[in-house]
Amino acid sequence: MATAFPVMKEKVGRGVVLGREELLAVLKRAANESEFLARLAEDPREALKEYYSLTAEERAALASADIRKIESWVGKLDKELTTWLWCRLSQEKW
Repeated sequence: MATAFPVMKEKVGRGVVLGREELLAVLKRAANESEFLARLAEDPREALKEYYSLTAEERAALASADIRKIESWVGKLDKELTTWLWCRLSQEKW
């Protein structure tokens, strides 16, 4: 049976919603808090530690600014929510 969130198969029911909410919370915070945005740019792994419910795949997608993957989980992002992702892509840090 296909799921709307194929990469988060291990999350069931409320866990899928929490994963989506957590991803959106990170993106919203990055758009609104320059200090957090700077921490993400410097060391995404460290900056995301407080978001303990994110899966390793979700953390990797955020760290690498994988817009397609993130949008496949949460839906189309508006300009505000893509602030971090475009910032990360412009850094060319891989």
